[in-house]
Parts: sequence; structure tokens; C-alpha cells
Amino acid sequence: MFKTIFENVRSKNPLIHNITNYVTVNDCANIVIACGAAPIMADDKNEVAEITSICNGLNINIGTLNSRTIESMLLAGKKANELNHPVVLDPVGAGASQLRTDTAMQLLQEVKFTVIRGNISEIKTLASGSGTTKGVDADVADKVTEENLNEMIAFAKAFAEKTGAVIAITGAIDIVADSTKAYCIRNGHPMMSAITGTGCQLSAMTAAFVTANPDYPLEAAATAVSAMGYAGEVAHTRLTEMDGNSTYRNYIIDAIYNMTPEMLEKGAKYEVR
Repeated sequence: MFKTIFENVRSKNPLIHNITNYVTVNDCANIVIACGAAPIMADDKNEVAEITSICNGLNINIGTLNSRTIESMLLAGKKANELNHPVVLDPVGAGASQLRTDTAMQLLQEVKFTVIRGNISEIKTLASGSGTTKGVDADVADKVTEENLNEMIAFAKAFAEKTGAVIAITGAIDIVADSTKAYCIRNGHPMMSAITGTGCQLSAMTAAFVTANPDYPLEAAATAVSAMGYAGEVAHTRLTEMDGNSTYRNYIIDAIYNMTPEMLEKGAKYEVR
């Protein structure tokens, strides 16, 4: 099914409104274009509802949170809900500060999300309402491993049932789950953690995938996660000894741009539980 999901993104070319962080905004725009969709970046409260109205989907990322954009996120999210557009939440660094945690919780209470994508520490913070993370990275104690995989799958399914959203927990092993079904995805490369913004790019791309496949949010989110991981694998094979994380970042975007649905279908590594 991953092949069909990806084909729909390329054929429908959905327009995605991104309220994202200024560290990765350019990369997010480029990855959305690379996968076959189109981005708009707008975060002023005086236009976000209007911009959301002309788009097909919305991605909200709290990575460089400030008081000015909190209102914008709520306005855009509520407008997207009103229009029945898919909405993705990336709760970057939730648990690292009270402002981030409170804002993420307010967004969860006031906006209905189609997908919530974060690392395990961020998702645990949302589930509990409090927590501590290592900046925007997962706490080492929280990592998803083969040993705790069943427990983490159960956690993801329970949180999906509570929120009504697909929960995408990304890390060395990715878990994408609704209340009854989970995809465990093993695509990716360890060097991806050396790039700022692979998660932000993935959330933007996930918004494109779920928007192009509104009846299959779980499968669409899983396809996006697998595509990003597979791109990391493909990109790494191009690196020379003179290349570093900056080149790798660009190669990942190139890999998405050049990826075909057939390539993804063949390269995806996942199991369903």
C-alpha cells in the first residue's frame, strides 16, 4: 500500500500550510516539494486562518516557540478543523520548558490532530502532561529498543485511542500507531541524528502524505516515516570521506525528490503488530 500512498502525493500535489520553526523552515519547504506536494509558510495571526483556508493540510511545529505564534497555531488549527483538513502536530522539545509543555497541551485540548509525531520523550510528555527532555532530543532512558518494543507499541496505541490521532514515535525503531494497529519501521541510518531538522522535515512531509490520503491516515503516516528513513539510507551511500552532515542533509532531500513509489515499496522495512 505504501506505493499507492506515495503515488497519491505525487498526483494530487497537496498544498500544505506549515507553521514551523526558523531553524528548519527552508528544509521543510524543500522536502515538501521533493515529495510531490507544495508548501506555504505563514505564521502571522492576521493571515494564518486565511492561508489555512486555501491550503489542503496543516503542519504545526513548536520548535522555536514564541508568544506571537502560539495564537497563530491555535487560529490555524481551529480553522483547519472547521474545514476538515488534516492537521499534524510536532511537539518539538515538549517537556524541556514549561512554555513548550503548556502550549503543546493547549494545542491538544483545542485542536483535533490527525497525526502527532515526535520522539519518545516528547510523546511521553504529552501523554503525562509533564516531563523533561534533553532539549529537542529524546532522553537516552526513553529510547525504543527491541526489549521494550511491545510496551512502547501498547503505549502508542493507548495514546492514539485517547487523542483520536495517529501517533508516530520516531527513533532507531519507529512506531506509527492508531488505537488498534501499529507499524514498526526499521528504515533509517544513525547519521540522521547528526542533522538538525530531520524530524521537522518528516512532520512536514507527513502532513503532505495524510492530506493526499485522507481515508488512510495510519498508512499515510507510516509511508512518510518509512520514506524518510529510506532516504537516509540511500543518501548515506552517496557520501564520500570529504562529506559531512551538511551534504548528507541535502542528499536526503535529493533522495526524496528522486524516490519513486516503486523504490519505496521495495525499500520499506516494516512489520505490522
